[in-house]
Amino acid sequence: MHEMAVAQSVLDIAVGEMGRHASTGIRGIKLSIGEFSGVVKEALDFAFDVLKPGTPAAAANIVIEVVPMKAECPVCGPVSCRLNDLNLFCPQCSEPVRLTAGREMKVDYVDLD
Repeated sequence: MHEMAVAQSVLDIAVGEMGRHASTGIRGIKLSIGEFSGVVKEALDFAFDVLKPGTPAAAANIVIEVVPMKAECPVCGPVSCRLNDLNLFCPQCSEPVRLTAGREMKVDYVDLD
């Protein structure tokens, strides 16, 4: 489960921010995870809950926003692209599309004490 490694990285980032701002604890963390990133929201939430006891984030809440996948054709512009029916070619002209959203994994903010 690579979500455990992702959760550990998020926790490390949050603790690093805590140190930079001379804070005493972490109240919450907000993440944006693309639906095409390969990270399962529920597994990441579970992994964070497993890792946080005994850390400055022990009482922290994690909020995970799933960013929908979006694609764009270089000829036709934005195209509909669903994860469960993945087709990376434009339905109108058959050109390969470019993913413009849905692959991100980022910490949006860390709420510190």
